[in-house]
Amino acid sequence: MKALIVIDFTNDFVDGSLPVGKPAIDIQHRIVDLTRQYNDNGDFVVMAVDLHEEHDAYHPETKLFPPHNIRDTRGRELYGDLQQVYEERKETIYWMDKTRYSAFCGTDLNQKLRERGITEVDLVGVCTDICVLHTAVDAYNYGYKITVYEDAVASFNPEGHQWALGHFQGSLGAAVVRSEDGTK
Repeated sequence: MKALIVIDFTNDFVDGSLPVGKPAIDIQHRIVDLTRQYNDNGDFVVMAVDLHEEHDAYHPETKLFPPHNIRDTRGRELYGDLQQVYEERKETIYWMDKTRYSAFCGTDLNQKLRERGITEVDLVGVCTDICVLHTAVDAYNYGYKITVYEDAVASFNPEGHQWALGHFQGSLGAAVVRSEDGTK
């Protein structure tokens, strides 16, 4: 059993207050296609979405990044066609708020995966070298098999993006594949 974890593919991270920009826009269709494919196959699909509170002076990211993914804002909505796919399938797609980089930190993600017998997590979204990376590290530490779709992850830091792709393979034993042809 496997799960697709879609990480932080929101308006704020694509073209909003903390934008990845064109690299994220370019992967939108891959993420949408993979979300539909996994959902159609009956796999567990998770929308792991960053959540911040307005004027939160205590969150560690406050000193590192501009305000983003603030509760009840348009910036926190899923980007582009992904929002529509989620709306159409929300009974079978799990929405999960997260307040740290990793989708596992402070959430029930590990419990949800374990109760479904899931042993493999497949990762897409942004940012490759931040939230996708930290989620992959925690998945590794929990013993999951990891696949990262290199044509469905992006970052505002091109060097960090490339470094993370190598780290997934070299240090976490993850498969780094292209969704369009399944090659590693």
